[in-house]
Amino acid sequence: MVIAILILATLGVIVWLIVRGVKNKGFKAHTISYGLAIIAGLFTYGYILSLDFPILIKVVASIFLGVILIIFGAVYQRRKQAGG
Repeated sequence: MVIAILILATLGVIVWLIVRGVKNKGFKAHTISYGLAIIAGLFTYGYILSLDFPILIKVVASIFLGVILIIFGAVYQRRKQAGG
């Protein structure tokens, strides 16, 4: 059900962009990027919700581990640059 709604939302965004192009109303690149990011996020959210519970736990744990490692890497890099 969620996937069907997401597909319809994607088609709606595509039609909206076509209508704006036909009416010669301009749109900026960041508007398209923003729309694509929202659609990708919704598809990811729908996919994660469709997973079995043990796999869902593994995916969420991997995401949090990745965030923690990125933060540690940024802190290490900042300290290394400040130290000379």
